[in-house]
Amino acid sequence: MNALIEIFKLFFHLGLVAFGGPAAHIAMIHREVVDKRKWMDEKHFLDLIGATSLIPGPNSTEMVIHCGYHRGGIAGLLVSGISFILPACVLTGFLAYLYTIAFKFPHFETYMIGIKPVVIILIFQAIQKLWKKAITAYELAVVSVIVFLLGFSGIGEFYSLLLGTCVGFVILKFKKPSSINSIALPAIFWVFAKIGSILFGSGYVLIAYLQDEIVENRAWLTSSQIADAIAIGQFTPGPVLSTSTFIGYLLAGGWGAVAASAGIFLPSFIFVVLLNPIIPKMRNSKNFSLVLDSVNAASIGLMAYALIPLAKVSFPSPTGSITFILTLILLWKFPKISSLKLVSFGIISGVALTELGTLIS
Repeated sequence: MNALIEIFKLFFHLGLVAFGGPAAHIAMIHREVVDKRKWMDEKHFLDLIGATSLIPGPNSTEMVIHCGYHRGGIAGLLVSGISFILPACVLTGFLAYLYTIAFKFPHFETYMIGIKPVVIILIFQAIQKLWKKAITAYELAVVSVIVFLLGFSGIGEFYSLLLGTCVGFVILKFKKPSSINSIALPAIFWVFAKIGSILFGSGYVLIAYLQDEIVENRAWLTSSQIADAIAIGQFTPGPVLSTSTFIGYLLAGGWGAVAASAGIFLPSFIFVVLLNPIIPKMRNSKNFSLVLDSVNAASIGLMAYALIPLAKVSFPSPTGSITFILTLILLWKFPKISSLKLVSFGIISGVALTELGTLIS
């Protein structure tokens, strides 16, 4: 029981303060679990990082679940995952409530245009960082470009990713054959569970899936609302996938938020339970390594394609275009500025430029 309380306190605290994306989250987990508490050694922690990269879902959340499982078994797995996810989901749900109320204010939708170009820049930054790790050979760059182009074909994000992964695996195997507004709650749960089951790569890949499943296939929300949801996910601590809570609330209120959150995070718990006992074998599998390389490259292509719908709702507006330029200048001046501050700047810029435009006209 003491171990479960310790697990809850640690990961609930991290859920409240874990800003900065998956890499920053994993660094915090490493400091707490390996350096301070000595729950496991460095080698096993690295094994867990490698294993989480081989399965769909949010890497930092799955690392939390792995650590909880290692420390407290199945009960520790549940406590760690829920305590880490809960703060972000609750806060995001509250912001979604405020968001729906705010639409009653004049010019609110115009104010929010400042967020869209900031999200575009955040995705560019993520692609730039991940490209160096994911694209380690020209064949993988080809896979990424193929998936990007497939986005325009209309076959869907999952099939684009699957096809890109298969192409990448075949190419790499050939090259190195011996080397390494009210929506039904069940519908909301199913859509997000499906996304959570096939989401590889950075949380930013989520944008492409949301655009495909929520906007294009079902017309539940607009591209503009998806961009707002992603921005709110950046604004809150914890996993970026808490964006699902925001979207679920827009679709069906509080229970919609619960259904979306449960759907997108549940596969991670299942994958960790299934994966944990076979991590050593997976680490030594050459074919798994080739599949992983291909999936990561394909994910970069999906992220790049996700920029298209965001650009369509951002740049036709003078406010969006000016905010984009101002944000680039801000990044040039302060290259290490946080996502939280960038999103805040986008909101302030949107409000200020909208009011200025009203005064001029």
